[in-house]
Amino acid sequence: MTEQPAFLKPQEFAILAWGWTPGEPATLADLKRCGFNLAGFVRADELDAVAAAGLQAIVFDNATHASDAATALDQAEIDAQAAALTARAKGHPALFGYYLRDEPAATVFAGLARWARAFQRADPAALPYLNLFPNYATPQQMGAATYEEYVESYLATVKPPVLSYDHYALMEGGLLRDSYFENLETIRAAALRHSIPFWNIVLSNAHFTYAEPSPAGLRFQAYTTLAYGARGISYFTYFAPNVGNYRLAPVDQFGEKTPTWDMLRNVNMQLHRLGPTYLQLRSLNVFHTPEIPRGCVGMETSRLLETISGGSLVVGEFAGPQEQPYVMVVNKDFQHSIQFTMQWKGGGGMRRVSPYTGETHPTGSEDNWLAPGQGMLLCRA
Repeated sequence: MTEQPAFLKPQEFAILAWGWTPGEPATLADLKRCGFNLAGFVRADELDAVAAAGLQAIVFDNATHASDAATALDQAEIDAQAAALTARAKGHPALFGYYLRDEPAATVFAGLARWARAFQRADPAALPYLNLFPNYATPQQMGAATYEEYVESYLATVKPPVLSYDHYALMEGGLLRDSYFENLETIRAAALRHSIPFWNIVLSNAHFTYAEPSPAGLRFQAYTTLAYGARGISYFTYFAPNVGNYRLAPVDQFGEKTPTWDMLRNVNMQLHRLGPTYLQLRSLNVFHTPEIPRGCVGMETSRLLETISGGSLVVGEFAGPQEQPYVMVVNKDFQHSIQFTMQWKGGGGMRRVSPYTGETHPTGSEDNWLAPGQGMLLCRA
């Protein structure tokens, strides 16, 4: 058997199990086998177990949760809390970052900036982790008139090293929330403007009126995230919460693997195989054809392609080493496979980066087929 390429490091492309993760060796080993490189949020005293599983993690501690009240603390108290936690974790090989807050309003950004700076001073090598609302949050929730103002205020005030947000878009009945791609557009543009990477948090369970996980849905979320040039993807959640109608997370409420575990592992392994090539690419443009979602652009903006047709597509355009043209072509249809055709501007053949081996080969006679939700990374020969 051919030796498999190494996993991506989270510093290169983060694959995070979003949520609390117990530090049990068997649980962490299964997380690694499922293709994650970041365990979720763990206690500082569980980092040894995380390292033994070949993972890194984000440390969570109640004392450093930057709640609304905590953002009003004086700087000396914030510095003391950050120093106390970093003293227990700093320098550990499994440490990736420190959890501060999820979905804050703009009204507390100044306080969050003080928390983030405290951790950056105490442990410059670790990420102070914060995550933003999606664009379907209300102005009251965001504390801002528009989503664009909310994101820009966060970046200008907090100055995070990574821009993370969540957007749950797959709905019952096979529907897609109509603001999904508009959210990706806003986040991509902001990340490029501030020269930082971005992460997208997507669904790996069903709850409320969200769809039950499927291979097509998991592929769609991963490949559309790649098409927009992300450097991380997080899944909500790996463990099914024991409330409401949560179900079909990779691990259920009885601690057993569900069919979602294998589906998610397949997608995560594709990310690892594509990663060595994908990480060399610089995002140039993203367009949709023939339908153009709200806030997005069409084929007329393409910088690399003369034509592309065959289905409902989103295409991410990239520059590789020596400015070699690359595209990520994604089938947006959840129900149907498609056969697409495309031509480069200026002509040229096509080579496909295999999501199963990571190798790049000339395209064959069946390499223009995409399963529902599937993406394909191609470069000009």
